[in-house]
Amino acid sequence: MKLDAIDMRILNAVQRDGRITKLALAEEVGLSPTPCWMRLRKLERAGIVSGYHARIAVRRLAPVASVMMEVTLGNHRQVDFDRFERAVTAIPEIVACWSVGGGVDYILKILASDIDAYQRLVDDLLDRDIGIARYFTYIVTKTVKEETVLPLSVLLSQESVADS
Repeated sequence: MKLDAIDMRILNAVQRDGRITKLALAEEVGLSPTPCWMRLRKLERAGIVSGYHARIAVRRLAPVASVMMEVTLGNHRQVDFDRFERAVTAIPEIVACWSVGGGVDYILKILASDIDAYQRLVDDLLDRDIGIARYFTYIVTKTVKEETVLPLSVLLSQESVADS
């Protein structure tokens, strides 16, 4: 889908404020409300806008241990990857999982109530026999940067955004 400058302004606005009103969005991007809303709906139908979320400051609710975990599987057949991925997607404490190239197969982001809870989760993963050959744990001691707003103007080349 070819995006123009107005589409980009809409995307930037809704990712900064998912609760923006139709009227405020239209004013911000320089369109009347109905055409603006129609463009946003088109972006949603195309799957470019895939949802709206609240950002929760979980540490204000309870202590949380944030852990990054590298995982290497023992075997590298598709069935091994599928088994591991099915298992981790079913565990709510695993809030992100990336399949990566390089020396490891996956990087996981895990939120647990404390380090003991994290270790119980790891023990459970190992007991499930889902192919984990090796893992490394990295305890997050401080979040330096965690963006939710994507740098669209940097990521998208000029060819993919038409000037209009």
